[in-house]
Amino acid sequence: MSAQGSVRKRKDVPVLSKSKDASATGIAAPRDDELDALVKANKGPGAEWDYRLAITVITVLAFVTRFWGISHPNEVVFDEVHFGKFASYYLERTYFFDVHPPFGKLLFALMGWFVGYDGHFHFENIGDSYINNKVPYVAFRAMPALLGALTVPVVFDIMWESGYTLPACIVSACLVLFDNAHIGQTRLILLDATLVFAMACSLLCYIKFYKLRHAPFGRKWWKWLLLTGFALSCVISTKYVGLFAFVTIGSAVAIDLWDLLNVNRRQGALDLADFAKHFAARATALIIVPFLFYLFWFQVHFVILNKSGPGDDFMSPEFQETLSDNMMTANAVTINYFDSIQIKHKETSGFLHSHPDKYPLRYDDGRVSSQGQQVTGYPYADANNHWQILPASGEEVQGRVVKNNDIVRLRHVVTNGVLLSHDVASPYYPTNQEFTVINMEEGNGDRFNDTLFEIRIENGKPHQEFKSLSGQFKLLHFPSKVAMWTHTTPLPDWAYKQQEINGNKNLGQSSNIWFVDEIPSIPKDSERLVKTERKVKGVPFLKKWFELQRAMFFHNNALTSSHPYASEPFVWPFLLRGVSFWTQNDTRQQIYFLGNPLGWWLASSLLAVYAGIIAADQLSLRRGVDALDQRTRSRLYNSTGFFFLAWAMHYLPFYLMGRQLFLHHYLPAHLASALVTGALLEFIFNVEPVHDDPALAKGSKQAPRKHLPAREKLAGQNLLLSWAAAGVVISIVIGGWYFFLPLTYGYPGLDVAQVQARKWLGYDLHFAK
Repeated sequence: MSAQGSVRKRKDVPVLSKSKDASATGIAAPRDDELDALVKANKGPGAEWDYRLAITVITVLAFVTRFWGISHPNEVVFDEVHFGKFASYYLERTYFFDVHPPFGKLLFALMGWFVGYDGHFHFENIGDSYINNKVPYVAFRAMPALLGALTVPVVFDIMWESGYTLPACIVSACLVLFDNAHIGQTRLILLDATLVFAMACSLLCYIKFYKLRHAPFGRKWWKWLLLTGFALSCVISTKYVGLFAFVTIGSAVAIDLWDLLNVNRRQGALDLADFAKHFAARATALIIVPFLFYLFWFQVHFVILNKSGPGDDFMSPEFQETLSDNMMTANAVTINYFDSIQIKHKETSGFLHSHPDKYPLRYDDGRVSSQGQQVTGYPYADANNHWQILPASGEEVQGRVVKNNDIVRLRHVVTNGVLLSHDVASPYYPTNQEFTVINMEEGNGDRFNDTLFEIRIENGKPHQEFKSLSGQFKLLHFPSKVAMWTHTTPLPDWAYKQQEINGNKNLGQSSNIWFVDEIPSIPKDSERLVKTERKVKGVPFLKKWFELQRAMFFHNNALTSSHPYASEPFVWPFLLRGVSFWTQNDTRQQIYFLGNPLGWWLASSLLAVYAGIIAADQLSLRRGVDALDQRTRSRLYNSTGFFFLAWAMHYLPFYLMGRQLFLHHYLPAHLASALVTGALLEFIFNVEPVHDDPALAKGSKQAPRKHLPAREKLAGQNLLLSWAAAGVVISIVIGGWYFFLPLTYGYPGLDVAQVQARKWLGYDLHFAK
């Protein structure tokens, strides 16, 4: 940075010494022995005692605020109905299905196992008593409370390791310490405490790793790189939004690798072989190792859940055969030709149904139908759901078992017609084929081919026997190669608001799957109904994992229905609304999930301030005005920029999602905004360093081998303004926390006037009668 380009008057700085390389450029560089002396002095017995004292006090306060009154309320609260239930299923070893990966839920199960809980209570309803059902709920809640409490010193340590002053470290930590949302979410049996703690640890570990960039491939370098990868694996193994932590760290790693490619870097150019080692090390530690841990938790999940349970219906029959006591596979019966069967759609549970009523001549959009007999999906058992399975050929097949890939016909028993699909548009989907029933005379005549269907068993082997319940299949129209399909949108009154059945050209769609629910024609004394002892089968781990992944992603994306407390991402930074977790009219107590409004508004405002500072600095540089010293600009763009990147990567992607979203999705981004707030407090109220780091000056070829803490970088700096600003911020934050405390802890109860006083932005709080 040229002297004439600076608008800031520099203080005369002492020059430590000049190395030979520095003398050639006229730039002073500290010698290694002088840096060693500074670092050694900093590591003395009394070094940074104020930081150590502060982090100790903050940690104690974090445990107090998270554990205080954790036994209240002694009944099920909000989503404890889900994650408490999953812990019980783990302890009972019964298979369940959830859209989230298993790591966070396994921690709850581990805590239950530690205290000897058997999982007998299934957390069915909000408000169910823990005391009456003898549930060790305090132990369960202690797990997220522990992780939530530890998150606060991790935030402090992130700022400390990044070289910020003590006031900045305390402000960032206190924004999380006294935040009502972080406290409320970590006092209940929920996953977000695990997610946020692991996310914070990933940032801390990467910062520690990055500080060792000038001593690559050493033991500490590898330790912090691998720990970063492990922390990332814990994030994504808790919830899939943990992918945002990968994007954050991955973006920083990409920038770092791009810098390593620069032949003009201050530390000297790397040859391609050395660069390949750097790339391979990061790819291994930050991609391969996390993925292996991610797989490991699913392996634990499968090993524990070896009994049939409520999650069976989400999985294929082959998967269910790996579970003991599975009713579907145990009650499966082979299907013979001329059996009358009842066919059920797996996804919507609607039965294949027909009745004498016809399709209307014209639909609402003007399209013409065939006016054939209606074929619909019906939700209840009924004689009109019975279909006789007939062979395609006239050969004698009485008593012969139907097998995979057989070509069959389906006769509607009540109306004595045969199922047909043809090139006529369905009622709701002009691109899909209509299904109808025609009389047997037409079906056996010119339209015979249109009544042919192929039974294609999912993952079935050639000539595999077709069975009820376990034989999930797709019914493919043989001439046109469309799959029978239905959906939940009801037809108009002319079809009694039943489901539409049509021919789907997308054969691979998982919603094309059906199964035979019952065989009404089979005699009760038939030998086919005799049960034989079933052996549990084994399926390769990766095959089970791939199937579960597909089901999890599908059902996660399907969470699009409305919810009274769902919210849009633009609401979160401004804390425009919260979520009602629990209410009790008798005592006027309630738990309302809401952040500390004063802390959130401050952090959100400073995010905008940071963006404005960067824009102003870039504009000034374009006009030839350099208003910042090199170290300040480096920290503003690199360190604070990393925190801002973490906020953006944990917030902006939610705008691309179509699923239900809630305020708690913003908690990782809020933590990152707290880091930005502390960093900007130092930037605004400090910092005129006593000496610049020569290695950051343009043209320098020297690289510092030692990391200087904030005490040396800011030696002699007057932090009075920083302490004053920190005091004001912390006082405001504590005030906001205390005012909303009754809504976070669920007590004491509030009367109508007190509740009304807390409706700052029209929060939908509960008014007890």
